Amino acid sequence: MLDIRFVRANPDIIREDLKKRNDVEKIAWVDDLLLQDIRHRELIGQTNELRRRRNSISHDINRAKKAGEDASALITEAANLPGQIKENEAEMEEISTKIRDYLMRIPNILHESVPVGADDTENVEVKRFGTPQTFNFELRNHGQLAVDNDWADFERATKTSGAGFYFLKGNLVLLDLALQRFSLDILMEKGYTPVIPPYMINRKSYEEVTDLDDFEKVMYKIEDNDAYLIATSEHPMAAMYQDEIFEEKELPLRLAGLSPCFRREIGSHGLDTKGLFRVHQFHKVEQFVYSHPDDSWEIHEELRENAEEIFQKLEIPYRLVNICTGDIGTVAAKKYDIEAWMPRENEYREVVSCSNCTTYQAVRLNIRVRDKEDFESKQFIHTLNSTAIATSRVMRAILENFQQEDGSVEIPKVLRSYMNNMEFL
Repeated sequence: MLDIRFVRANPDIIREDLKKRNDVEKIAWVDDLLLQDIRHRELIGQTNELRRRRNSISHDINRAKKAGEDASALITEAANLPGQIKENEAEMEEISTKIRDYLMRIPNILHESVPVGADDTENVEVKRFGTPQTFNFELRNHGQLAVDNDWADFERATKTSGAGFYFLKGNLVLLDLALQRFSLDILMEKGYTPVIPPYMINRKSYEEVTDLDDFEKVMYKIEDNDAYLIATSEHPMAAMYQDEIFEEKELPLRLAGLSPCFRREIGSHGLDTKGLFRVHQFHKVEQFVYSHPDDSWEIHEELRENAEEIFQKLEIPYRLVNICTGDIGTVAAKKYDIEAWMPRENEYREVVSCSNCTTYQAVRLNIRVRDKEDFESKQFIHTLNSTAIATSRVMRAILENFQQEDGSVEIPKVLRSYMNNMEFL
């Protein structure tokens, strides 16, 4: 969320940002937030004065009585003070809740390089890699191909778990594991520490790291427990250092999270998305960085380059897009997507999301860095995240782009050493 001090000092920046996002109804939130903040600070001053008076009035009563003066007015005032303080505290708590609610829902401030646009049709293509292959035979549906080769079972998974799940089998299991280890090896060479996070986190931690609307459409709640299955390892890694202070020399802290991801919403549009592309459960390697604010934009490009390197080495054609204001969501200040070529659809589809969240998560999580020159001075850090590999989507890209006429699939060269030197699935 935004720091309330930033909101006080820069309301016009926030209003203009909301206009860029075509989110103008929230401009009224900013106006009311400022009014609520003024009233809250007034109440703090009044309540502190009432508490000071409560602490001193007994002395005034004793002095009046010793002087033979009428102390009845002072006694009445003393009797009323606790009630006045309680009323103020109740109003302060109510206003604090409103202020936090606004701050949790007003989106991050966008970087100046984010293109203005209404929706995903106005995202801006930055570059392309590779030339999509032309096939002289009809490509098979990747899901059906996996079933025909006994690499996956969707029908029995529907019986046991419902739509959107799958049994992965045989060589496709090895391919999934190969993709994970291949991407981890690349990141470890670059100084990223592998992390397997908890697969469940509590609501408080989740509220600090993601858009609250996700609770309704994305998260799986564990019934009768304060726990949610993670939608990505980004979330527990972001919450890992909540309420802590870094020293400058400790940053940047580069992490590579490995986990299953659980998502209720899987979508329903597009050709062949039923198989491995839109599912409730998949594996992902995630880049996550705690950064000093001065370094985060350089690191954002580093994360993008890492993800591009992975897809270049896999020889999967892709395009890089700069996500526009109408499609970027609440948390990121800037986001790139990598979209891999899916020849069955004759379209590029998103496989990587790479975001700089600046201080938005850190303010919620209260994660700061101490100034090396001024020990008492602290500022909120920046957090960044990017997919390295979401294995189910990449497996679909491989099953299509490397498919052979006989129904076999060539294994990308960089993965063969991870798969017992097999050349074909």
